[in-house]
Amino acid sequence: MIAITVKWDVKPEFTGQFLELVDDFTQACRAEPGCLWFEWSRSVDDPNQFILLEAYRDKAAGKEHVESEHFRTAMATQGQYASRRPRVVSVEVDQDGWAPLGEIDMPGE
Repeated sequence: MIAITVKWDVKPEFTGQFLELVDDFTQACRAEPGCLWFEWSRSVDDPNQFILLEAYRDKAAGKEHVESEHFRTAMATQGQYASRRPRVVSVEVDQDGWAPLGEIDMPGE
């Protein structure tokens, strides 16, 4: 699985509508057969910062994602919303979804 986290610092004038502005891209990515998840969150510390968590089944699915028309369109247009270049962490891990957090005590387990 390829897991990707992207940190977006959004210009204040786009913050209130940012999720709407990227919704077509979001829906297209979620519809990709190799997409495991594509989820946006907003920072609790900075109202202009959004975090994208996305994951793809394998390298082939990741390649299909970055070669898609909706990806190319997004990369050519979404920079206008960013106050700085988005930052990314991308890792390949040997699992196929979310794993349980082993360190937390769960009563009854």
